[in-house]
Amino acid sequence: MDGDDAQKAKVARWFRGEYALKKEAREELGVNIIITDDDWYDYLKIFAVFFRMAGYAGMVIFIDELVNLYKIPNAVTRQYNYEKLLTMYNDTLQGKARYLGIIMGATPQAIEDKRRGLYSYEALRSRLAEGKFSRPGARDLLAPVIHLEPLTPEEMLVLCEKLTAMHADLYGYEKKLDTDHLADFIRLEYSRIGADQNITPREVIRDFIELLDLLYQNPAMTMDELLGSDEFTYAKSGAVSDQTAPDYAEFTI
Repeated sequence: MDGDDAQKAKVARWFRGEYALKKEAREELGVNIIITDDDWYDYLKIFAVFFRMAGYAGMVIFIDELVNLYKIPNAVTRQYNYEKLLTMYNDTLQGKARYLGIIMGATPQAIEDKRRGLYSYEALRSRLAEGKFSRPGARDLLAPVIHLEPLTPEEMLVLCEKLTAMHADLYGYEKKLDTDHLADFIRLEYSRIGADQNITPREVIRDFIELLDLLYQNPAMTMDELLGSDEFTYAKSGAVSDQTAPDYAEFTI
């Protein structure tokens, strides 16, 4: 299929399970099977073995926003999805899903709510619930559910240092910001009212990239000048929403 982009698009469509009828797949690709809502997981296991045979260690899939299952209004549909997660979990422990790793992301509520969350399905709750000894600062990172702690200001500083190097490498200039400049930026970010509980890496990264872009596009500007501007100071002194941002958890299989 070298150079046949149309045929490649059809194959990719098949892999994504977008063929609704076997007849359509047979006419366009010459295959008599299609991936459906009932057997997509079986094909993931086949793909993992294929990647192993191709020389890789296996395949890892990431499923984000598991909270969307929690939001499903129909209880029967939610339970069906939770049953599928239970199957995936059991398969990995019993060796039925070889060379396949699965990482899921969800809010604690989506997991721990015993009315609608994963823990409403007793078989999942008994397998995934945290034990009696883990606590903030001493989490069991080998457990199936890993509670992610918010980044500290020190960790956010390290993140900004790496972003500075990446930005300079991307646009081909010599980085000029030192640790003191970055510390000033982090200090201002965390000076917002309620930032100790509500600030997220996304907000910090957004603001910091904007500063880097401005400094790159306006060489005459300095970091001190931007951080000390009325616009920046005013924006950072305003109160943020009093709605506590949810923590995040990773569900690993």
